Amino acid sequence: MRSMTGYGRCQRQEGAWEVTVELRAVNHRYLDVAMKLPRNLLFLEDGVRKGLNRLVRGHVDVFVTVRQTEGAARLAAPDTALAASYMEAAKAICAATGAVDDLTVSKLMGLEGVTTLTEAAMDEDAVSALCMRALASAVDQLDEMRLREGESLRADLNEHLRQVAALRAQVVAYAPRVIEEYRQRLQERLAKLPIDPVDPVRLAQEVALMADKCAIDEELSRLDSHIAQLRSYLDMQGETGKKMDFLIQEMNRETNTIGSKCSDVRIAQCVVDMKSEIEKLREQIQNAV
Repeated sequence: MRSMTGYGRCQRQEGAWEVTVELRAVNHRYLDVAMKLPRNLLFLEDGVRKGLNRLVRGHVDVFVTVRQTEGAARLAAPDTALAASYMEAAKAICAATGAVDDLTVSKLMGLEGVTTLTEAAMDEDAVSALCMRALASAVDQLDEMRLREGESLRADLNEHLRQVAALRAQVVAYAPRVIEEYRQRLQERLAKLPIDPVDPVRLAQEVALMADKCAIDEELSRLDSHIAQLRSYLDMQGETGKKMDFLIQEMNRETNTIGSKCSDVRIAQCVVDMKSEIEKLREQIQNAV
């Protein structure tokens, strides 16, 4: 079992380029990828999306940064028109003031705007290949964290399932008593009334009708089956979150039916407790892949 929560980060350097990929994942019904890419890195988007397909489910925020390394090739681009303008301005100042023109090429290159340093054009093929390798490592880290979180999730789900099973067992124990207690109460009420003794057959028919009305054997059987299936899914590999979510809905339905059929206080309390445990299961399963 895997959780949908995870984090992965990888930084790789090769040649003149350094790529950093960061992934943050939380729960989501489907695989939902949100990328924060600057305009000059949009060419990476399709490859990154394909590289995330094995995550199956979850909302994943993707951050990619690319930079040139220290000592990478840079180009010095001169603005010759601006340099000529500076020189003309220097000559005009000398002519007007009689000052000596000491403007050298070195000084001219240091003037604002005359020389601009630019990075070499991005090698998209090299950057893309490097990004895919960094992405694969980041996904591995995220998946490893998901597995660790999944182990904790499995333990918590098993505990809630144990509680549901225990409460179901209490209902199974209480259910037969409900009819017998109803028969006794009915006999006691009839005995207090100023009427002739009730025909035992008629009394048995009334008790049978009550027993049929509050029969919960089928619901308890299905609930037991759902618990067993859910336990088996906890130990399965692959995507089981949606299947478990469906089973939780069915468990909740059976529990509601048990509560509506039985007016016994003890069973009603068990139903309330079961619904509480099932809700905790539902919340946890929302984060399972």
